[in-house]
Amino acid sequence: MSEKVTISSPLTLPCGATLKNRLAKAAMTEGLGDAQNRATERHVRLYRRWAEGGAGMLLTGNVQVDRRYMERPGNVAIDGPQSAEAIAALRAYAQAGTVNNTHLWMQISHAGRQTPALVNKEPVGPSDKALDMPGAQFGKPRALTGTEIEDVIRRFAHTATIARETGFSGVQVHGAHGYLISEFLSPDVNNRTDEWGGSLENRARLLLEIIRAVRKAVGADFPVSVKLNSADFQRGGFSHEDSIKVASWLNDEGLDLLEISGGTYEQPRLVGLDDMTLHPEKAETRKESTIAREAYFLEYAKDIRAAVTMPLMVTGGFRTVAGMNAALASATMDVVGIGRPLCVDPSAAARLLSGAVRDIPALEKTLRIGPGILGPHSYFNIVKALNGWGQQGWFCLQILRMGDGKDPDKNLGVFKAFRDYAKNEAKTAEALVR
Repeated sequence: MSEKVTISSPLTLPCGATLKNRLAKAAMTEGLGDAQNRATERHVRLYRRWAEGGAGMLLTGNVQVDRRYMERPGNVAIDGPQSAEAIAALRAYAQAGTVNNTHLWMQISHAGRQTPALVNKEPVGPSDKALDMPGAQFGKPRALTGTEIEDVIRRFAHTATIARETGFSGVQVHGAHGYLISEFLSPDVNNRTDEWGGSLENRARLLLEIIRAVRKAVGADFPVSVKLNSADFQRGGFSHEDSIKVASWLNDEGLDLLEISGGTYEQPRLVGLDDMTLHPEKAETRKESTIAREAYFLEYAKDIRAAVTMPLMVTGGFRTVAGMNAALASATMDVVGIGRPLCVDPSAAARLLSGAVRDIPALEKTLRIGPGILGPHSYFNIVKALNGWGQQGWFCLQILRMGDGKDPDKNLGVFKAFRDYAKNEAKTAEALVR
């Protein structure tokens, strides 16, 4: 009889690498890059603290393959040949994040049409369809040419090569949350009629070609992962049935780990929030059984598990050891992703593993300004927007504090976080070397 799998169990990946336990720090945006989008000493301080915190694996925030199209101004970007200074900074980053026998995987990404206007007023995407969101945070995208798509593939392979050369333990290709690869997968956003659009096979071509190029670049013994939406939760978008099929294709590519997530900026289910668009009637509702679960995407992972044999990671909503261990014991998933709790308690993983605590607080439930709902079809819900972006800013500011060598500030107010985070974004954008 095999030993029961718990959060303390090691995991050997298909490539042969072994994670010391089943807890992983999920990717979260940091904004700690310098004016040239290079890694800094702030990454070193932050990731050493997280590595010492006990998780078996840490995922970095978005490292961009093209600094023209980033998720935020302070991203790290590996864009073409790297200077000696940039390589040295990445080596220091990797060394800090791999102390305590910890894996540090670089999440590599292209923001696509979700590039904020502060970075680029004309983003790119599979098509020219703009985000359906209030305000002018994002410009109307330009459709990529076939030649530019081939360049994107080469950029992902190049960034993965640099990750391995500088000491990172693995890479994760970001194919979720409405960024470029996710946009290609969505029939709602991808309106192309060439080999990169139309059928699911064509829409998945970019992701699969990137995985093949990355694997060729890093070799068979280096962990390669993908973050994939279980669904976009947008009518006409990337569906759960699409996700299962794409997962099966990734399984055939010999992927080492598939992380199941969901949503986009328009439908931010990745952080437990609902519709943020001008047209909420287009959003798909989640099943009540899914909402009731401790982890948002576990039910979707169960369907994907039936179609694949590769290890699965689920992030979003895990807060108790009992819930984590039950999910692992069910064989629905293999790795538990923890995000926001590590912004408040960077040693939470060690405390969960040792039994010092049996749960971690769900602070996002208390970080609110008012009820956050002004009506089911309110097209411009200021309170809801303040809550959504205020919560995001609150956790991001905790990351910035730890990067500066400070402790998290649990007394920070949501409205102040919303204001201070916006100021930080603008200041960082102004400092960018264009």
